[in-house]
Amino acid sequence: MHSLLVVYDALPSILAGSLVTVGNVAFSLGMGLVLGVPLAVMQVYGGTWARRFVDLYVWFFRGVPILVLLFLCYGLFISLGLPVNPFFISCLVLGCTSTAYQSQIFRGAIESLPRGQLNAARALGMRDGQGIRTIILPQALRLSLPGWANEFSILLKDSAICFVLGTQDIMARTSFAAARTHEHLALYAAAGALYFFLTLVVLKLLRRLEQKVHVPGYSSGSDMASMGMG
Repeated sequence: MHSLLVVYDALPSILAGSLVTVGNVAFSLGMGLVLGVPLAVMQVYGGTWARRFVDLYVWFFRGVPILVLLFLCYGLFISLGLPVNPFFISCLVLGCTSTAYQSQIFRGAIESLPRGQLNAARALGMRDGQGIRTIILPQALRLSLPGWANEFSILLKDSAICFVLGTQDIMARTSFAAARTHEHLALYAAAGALYFFLTLVVLKLLRRLEQKVHVPGYSSGSDMASMGMG
């Protein structure tokens, strides 16, 4: 009973931390979308140096642990004399990491499309950029939805580690309450349930969006798009 009372007392603070967590994930996911699409296009249609740049970027951010990236970015801000904002640094690191993963999701979706489509666009007098923007990307983004939804759940879990910088998210507030009350099991169980609930709700919404924009005959392409993460 005492554990339940502790969780009840700490719940408003933890719920307030969920707003920080959701904001962190939303910013990072949006950044990954805005930057990941151009990187995917560069990797598929760009020249040699463009592809090498994307390969290097993806290799770095997929190969270095997020915890190390957080401390590297934090130290870089201090070294350059820039204002240190834990929330901003967390969003920046997760956004850069998500960009690397999302670029591969979109790359897989683009490569799953018939290559003749761009040639057909050229035959109609379209420039490559116009053909990619109006023909290739709308289909690729639709096919990327399963992998993109999976990226959200990964980001949400990865965001839990950002509390080490002092970001006032779910984990930071839960850790503070646990240190103060010594009810670690009950409080961390509540935090885990909250993460699970957020994941469930957002994935349900994305699943509905996926069903709404689904085009019959593209299921195999969808599978390839989700495999682009690996």
